[in-house]
Amino acid sequence: MNEFSNESIQFDCFRGCTVITDEDSGEKDIRYRQGCCKLEVYNVLKGISQEQFDGYFEVRFKNTRKGIYVNASGQSIKTGDLVVVEAATGHDLGIVTLEGPIVGRQMRCKGVDPARQELRKIYRKARPFDIQRWQEAIAREQETMIRARVLANNLGLEMKIGDVEFQGDGTKAIFYYIADGRVDFRQLIKDFAEEFHIRVEMKQIGARQEAGLIGGLGVCGRELCCANYITEFKSITTSAARTQDLSLNPQKLAGQCGKLKCCLNYEVAAYLDAHSHIPRVQEPLEFEDGQAFLVKTDILAQKLYFSYEKGSLAQTFALSVDEVREIQAMNRRGEKPETLKQEVTAAPEFIDAVGDDAINRFDPEKRKRRGNRNRNKK
Repeated sequence: MNEFSNESIQFDCFRGCTVITDEDSGEKDIRYRQGCCKLEVYNVLKGISQEQFDGYFEVRFKNTRKGIYVNASGQSIKTGDLVVVEAATGHDLGIVTLEGPIVGRQMRCKGVDPARQELRKIYRKARPFDIQRWQEAIAREQETMIRARVLANNLGLEMKIGDVEFQGDGTKAIFYYIADGRVDFRQLIKDFAEEFHIRVEMKQIGARQEAGLIGGLGVCGRELCCANYITEFKSITTSAARTQDLSLNPQKLAGQCGKLKCCLNYEVAAYLDAHSHIPRVQEPLEFEDGQAFLVKTDILAQKLYFSYEKGSLAQTFALSVDEVREIQAMNRRGEKPETLKQEVTAAPEFIDAVGDDAINRFDPEKRKRRGNRNRNKK
């Protein structure tokens, strides 16, 4: 927007939309913004129509809360529309994020079967009055969360209220909280209802789920996995780091949630498979010129590095998995190879990449003219 525009724009990344306000009339234009949609699903079946999925839509609310709804309005609904949907009490307002056959795949992934359970309905497209009421409810969330934390602290409850989400009609709010143990919040709910004059729903979440609600960027520079696509959080232990020979440094292994990074589990299966092919070396290998001690193992390259000095990396020699097994078999028979130095080649050295970005690196090399020098000497 330029400085002479009469419109102001705000990015609501919690709900994946932009709010454009006309400063003259005060009217708000809400538009779906796909770039900040958490748990976004790319529609690979765009343009394909299947009649059995025409009436089903995925509707997103705040952060990672989504649901599958059936269109009972009779109106033509498409991705990006703001719709009023059925809720447990009253009605809610959300943004349509998926339509068409891709919704059927999402239903199978989430275990949603319309034949066994009744899906909630989409009542209609949101009207200006619905949007205005929705925005008024959103404006109360930050203040409500701060006040809710004060009330919980006054009761001495060991819990942290991480987020508050108001329903579209403003009559109900979901309080997301984190607690290590069981919390008796019966009195807290009464205080909330008396303070905010709304229906209250308490929902317990973990530290990883809180990071997904807040969002952000990881150390890899990409969006957090918990906000991008992870919906089921599996347990992660330090054994995953040990399997990959990672340094057990809490500052490097912990994510923004303060727990072990979810990505530690991504390559564990590959490392376990590679570990199964590496022989166990419990004793040093016997050579005629001395004993060779295992000092390093390259799991994925299937190489083991040995040195004549125990615990020293000054001069190491690499052996393949097959070579180690062969030497171990010879040692069990009482035989010793002549030397480690003749069995293998030295380990590859570090290659410095300085200068690889020179602008003339693509130019052909100039050949030296030796003939001219010889003629001058004559």
